[in-house]
Amino acid sequence: MKKILITGAAGFIGYHLTKHLLTEEENSLVLVDNLQRGKMDKNFEALVTQDHVKFVQADLTEQEFYQSLDKDFDQVYHLAAVNGTRLFYEIPHEVLRINTLTLVYILEWIKNLEKKPKLCFTSSNEAYAGGLIAYNKLPIPTPEDVPLVVEDTYNPRWSYGGSKLVGELFVINYAKAYDFSALIVRPHNFYGPRAGYDHVIPEFFLRIVDQVDPFPIYGSDDTRTFCYIDDAVRAMEMLVNSEKTNKQPIETVHIGDFKEIKILELLDIMFRVAGWKPSEIEKKEGKQGSVKRRLADVSKLQSLVNWQPEVLLGEGLKQTYEWYKEHSKK
Repeated sequence: MKKILITGAAGFIGYHLTKHLLTEEENSLVLVDNLQRGKMDKNFEALVTQDHVKFVQADLTEQEFYQSLDKDFDQVYHLAAVNGTRLFYEIPHEVLRINTLTLVYILEWIKNLEKKPKLCFTSSNEAYAGGLIAYNKLPIPTPEDVPLVVEDTYNPRWSYGGSKLVGELFVINYAKAYDFSALIVRPHNFYGPRAGYDHVIPEFFLRIVDQVDPFPIYGSDDTRTFCYIDDAVRAMEMLVNSEKTNKQPIETVHIGDFKEIKILELLDIMFRVAGWKPSEIEKKEGKQGSVKRRLADVSKLQSLVNWQPEVLLGEGLKQTYEWYKEHSKK
């Protein structure tokens, strides 16, 4: 039986990763979350009451907690972090403290284990967003080895991207120093049910549910890719299970779709899925700091594990809309 620890298990990625891993009977899961942002709703409760699942509510910034953890894990998915653009501006010091301390304590715990589990650390494409400003452009598709730049240390938005950038350094160097397997994944626009309320797809669906008219849209000609969460967590598991990601130096891998779409085209599909369209669309300039194009190079992901997305955008949006229609109140 494979024993797996997931931190931040009640969050968006954590919930869907847990659900995915439970489709394999040989997996035994220990889920940790402080439930400050993730919720013990009926869906998560249904997961934690299954066989081979143990849930622990804990503060991962308290180093004493790690003494109570089992010492025989095979894999660790470290997902716990403070996320959400609003929080980057409201509590940047807490974003930095929590995101950094939880990772450092996880790494300190692993280094002292006789049996060292394989670690998967979720970084973010925010880690290299500053490269666009510093160098005026990034290659499209963007590979994993672009320069990582904190564009302005006084801008509180960088509390999150900075914590992920530093986090990558921690993981790379701890894994090398203490000889354990690890990998870094950079998510690119994962979407699906239970994804919170602060990203473009949830925000659009909430406006659609409320039938906002005229309908505002920022950066309508900006392009993105969108990866359905089921495809995303499948890619994560494939990477963690792959022998190819056991070597040093550790791999940094983008996870994302490769079909670029304009935000206005995305919105048109969402209107069709919902069966409603406003009489007027108000096109506005993209918000300050927004990137015109973001397209990850996922050739490394494909070469390592032969991953391909399986959920078409229209079907993924349909599943997502059904959830937000039922959970439109925050």
